[in-house]
Amino acid sequence: MRLSRSLAPAAVAVALVLSLPYDALSHPRLREGTPAPEPFGAACRIAVTGSRVTAYCHNPYPAADRVSLHIECARWWDLDSDGSPVEAGPAQTVRLTGRCWKEVGRVWVSHQREG
Repeated sequence: MRLSRSLAPAAVAVALVLSLPYDALSHPRLREGTPAPEPFGAACRIAVTGSRVTAYCHNPYPAADRVSLHIECARWWDLDSDGSPVEAGPAQTVRLTGRCWKEVGRVWVSHQREG
């Protein structure tokens, strides 16, 4: 039996899909008795305006998140800063601010579970 040229690629694709291993049942979250990890972590938006940095972090989850703003300044003589942790409770938005004397190099927010 000879397959037409338009049907041959579809037949090969179906054969490849059917031959792939199916590992979904071995995934740890799907095993009985293993609870899925609770979602965690505030979503943060960071804005840099000149030498000033502002971050807004919103926590949509029931667990509190302690967020800290970290700023690396572009100049070697400018002091980098690590802000104090601020608690972002459930459904709460917090504002974090900081600055460099001159240009800002890098900015990020760290997260820590409360407890």
